[in-house]
Amino acid sequence: MLQETVDEIAARLGASATLEDRSFQLLAYAAQSGDIDTVRQESILRRRASDEVRAYFEGYGIASAPGRVRIPADAELGVLARVCVPLRHQEVTYGYLWLLDDGTLTEERLDSVAGPVARAATVLAQEARRRRDLGGHLRELLSPDAEERSWALSLLDLSGPVTAIAVRPGADRVVPLWTLPREVIADPGLPVHGEPLVALLAPAAQAWEVAVRVRAMYGTAAGVGDARAEPGQAWQSWREAVHALRVAGRVPRLGPVAAWADLGAYRMLTRLTPETLRELAAEAGELVADPELSRTVEDYLDHAGHVQEAAAALGVHRQTLYYRLGKAERLIGRDLSDGEDRLVVHLALKAARLL
Repeated sequence: MLQETVDEIAARLGASATLEDRSFQLLAYAAQSGDIDTVRQESILRRRASDEVRAYFEGYGIASAPGRVRIPADAELGVLARVCVPLRHQEVTYGYLWLLDDGTLTEERLDSVAGPVARAATVLAQEARRRRDLGGHLRELLSPDAEERSWALSLLDLSGPVTAIAVRPGADRVVPLWTLPREVIADPGLPVHGEPLVALLAPAAQAWEVAVRVRAMYGTAAGVGDARAEPGQAWQSWREAVHALRVAGRVPRLGPVAAWADLGAYRMLTRLTPETLRELAAEAGELVADPELSRTVEDYLDHAGHVQEAAAALGVHRQTLYYRLGKAERLIGRDLSDGEDRLVVHLALKAARLL
């Protein structure tokens, strides 16, 4: 339907036409006639505009514009002059129609395609509504209950591989999840242990990009599960994503977006209850209350007791490292040259991070 509409518009105007959703993901484009610019070429090849180009276009207020917006050429960005027609339905913008303008696109000519433009906006609005409906079934698909998952699968038209993403929502921040790529299903408030999390299910190939983007929207943290070949197994990926979220932002090397596959020892620790974690963290005694000492010991143990590597990572002299390690041993009554003591202290410090 969208492709036919774009072809019709391009034929009537004799202009190149491109249709994108609110996330600037390419949905349809007409056969090329006349010049082609770098932006249009990249959009067709990569199916999505670059962040720089998106910022340039959005700077003209296209997201809230009630009508057409004429955008001038920009040689540095490789942008030819064009007309942006926001595809709005009931005062909501669902996408954009882009028309390369060689100077012949008068207001009268643009008015002549008002019908097809309205039709395209309606189709996108219907698609957005369908996605909201699908999102309503996502929590059943991610449920540990087999019967609920079976029911959800019968209602959802999904294909694998898929990956689940868990994002901690930001306080008082409303995020337009419906602007994500059309293949992504989202539930903005799936409760997990009393905490509402943003749940997303994305094609495996797009999962990391989606996680980074949504995390940035909320300004919090995100966890990414492993991919599953079948949508019916997505609940397992969701469980991993929730565990990864517990670690995200708390371990510097992982950053605010953590993947289950990269958690290492935290894959075991995230399965423990908060009570068990507190018991384990208590094995480090007063060490956890001293940020400098606890980081020193953790880095030393992370480097398998290799003094030179640990000192380099910490940016201190080896003698300084020896001094701190001795101080830590006296503080907790543990011998860091003993394998069992090392293991206990190492796990205790990791557990403390999760708390």
